[in-house]
Amino acid sequence: MARKETSENPGRLAQIAQTYKMTRQADSTIGLVIAAVGIVTFGVILALGFLIDHPIWAGILGFLLALLAMAVVFGRRAERAAFGQLEGKPGAAAAVLQNVGRGWTVTPAVGMNKSQDVVHRAVGKAGVVLVGEGNPNRVKGLLANEKKKVSRVVYDVPVHDFIVGNGEGELPLKKLRTTLLRLPRTLSGPKTTEVNDRLKALGDLMSNMPIPKGPMPKGMRMPKGR
Repeated sequence: MARKETSENPGRLAQIAQTYKMTRQADSTIGLVIAAVGIVTFGVILALGFLIDHPIWAGILGFLLALLAMAVVFGRRAERAAFGQLEGKPGAAAAVLQNVGRGWTVTPAVGMNKSQDVVHRAVGKAGVVLVGEGNPNRVKGLLANEKKKVSRVVYDVPVHDFIVGNGEGELPLKKLRTTLLRLPRTLSGPKTTEVNDRLKALGDLMSNMPIPKGPMPKGMRMPKGR
């Protein structure tokens, strides 16, 4: 077990370093902010420790809380930077969907037109979710057509649809993941598998078409939203 942990740690550290480097490209103050959060947190707890005459215990607690606060702030700033890099790029919604988490099966670009407006499909315990990205006026029709196709195959399952964007009635990219996770769970595990199997035929229709690749930077992982 010790050998296994030793071999995994360098990979995790490298991953954190790479995420920090990418975040710093979009957020040049990330290092100063994290340091300030850690110092202030530790300082406040240590000061309270002196007031109650337990500086050593307060110092240990302050150190741990400082690390936690730094990790939380880093995660949120990294998430913001990642969304900033993805915003407005083809395949951005697909990249976010593919990092929603366990329990979701994502099929990118199940619907597409000549202008490369696309519709992606995700299936989970909340049912079927169709996400369109591109020109809102064109995507509406594309999304409606895909919803009809899906409804014919899984007429007994909820089908949700969203258009990613920052306009009225659209879903901002940064809220896509949390929106999916907050949808009511109506399907069991076996039912979700059944729905996926029934939709495979629809997904295969797009397998030979050129699909725009997601712009996710190499090695970058989307941070877990809160």
